[in-house]
Amino acid sequence: MRAEIEKRVSELEAEYREGQRMLTELEGRQADLQQTVLRISGALQVLNELLAAENASETDAAEATRHTA
Repeated sequence: MRAEIEKRVSELEAEYREGQRMLTELEGRQADLQQTVLRISGALQVLNELLAAENASETDAAEATRHTA
């Protein structure tokens, strides 16, 4: 009986170590993914601001054309 318990303890310890290793790996992947999403968010913000500025310039140009015509 003792040998069976010791064997099971050994198996569970190995599973525990593997679970910890996998958890550490996933946490690293999560951090990488968060950084990627943050970079994408920043790029979207910049591009949307450029579009807004371009739209404002086009609107200003159209208004100027109407007033001079």
